[in-house]
Amino acid sequence: MTPENKALLDKDDAPFDAADPTRPQKAPRPKDAATLILIRRDGPMPTILMGCRSRGHDFMPNKYVFPGGRLDRADRHAPAISELGEATLQDLAKEGSRRNGRAYALAAVRELWEEAGLIAGKPGRAKGGPKDASWRKFLATGNLPDLAPMTFIARAITPPYRPKRFDARFFMADAEAILLDDRPPAESRELADLRWFTMEEALTLDLPNVTRVILGEVAERLAQQGERVGPPFLRWTRSGHRMDRL
Repeated sequence: MTPENKALLDKDDAPFDAADPTRPQKAPRPKDAATLILIRRDGPMPTILMGCRSRGHDFMPNKYVFPGGRLDRADRHAPAISELGEATLQDLAKEGSRRNGRAYALAAVRELWEEAGLIAGKPGRAKGGPKDASWRKFLATGNLPDLAPMTFIARAITPPYRPKRFDARFFMADAEAILLDDRPPAESRELADLRWFTMEEALTLDLPNVTRVILGEVAERLAQQGERVGPPFLRWTRSGHRMDRL
């Protein structure tokens, strides 16, 4: 983590303190979640898809984030036209996931479809057709998730004082390699102002600290041009903020 990112910690990112009367007596248990960070390289500078969470949300309202969300049980069994690469599977195994790493990738694809209307997939039909409600609409498009272009780049557990907490796995992929077509992102109940931002533009947005740190990781990976590095694991403990490389 850069010195600039370390300086971004605010009160919500402080170590958990049950004695603080303004805070809950117990930190909420994090829910498993996944995010797909899309990168476009068809312009003079790479751009990243981000959107603004509704002000009505009790989790990070009015903040700009990547499309993503909580895992569904069906994500463990959803079909795909391709699978994650061996290096990505190895990185997911190193971080001690309680679930199959594939489920996180599928959750990220599903959330991208639900929040932005974008299909990270290719034409194909599931044998027997869609069986679960959370996947029925995606599979009804006649496409299957394409997991091969996805790289696992980070894990982050959101701060202990948030009203909701997530244990999120972040994946990254080139938009040209993974998206079915070049349709524009569509706003949803979850995300508004969905746009492709340059890194410089993204860093001027109202961002959660976790998102800002992940953007720094994305920038480092874009600059390394394929050099392999271990994903960071960012979390908050009773002793404070901590980040290690897996």
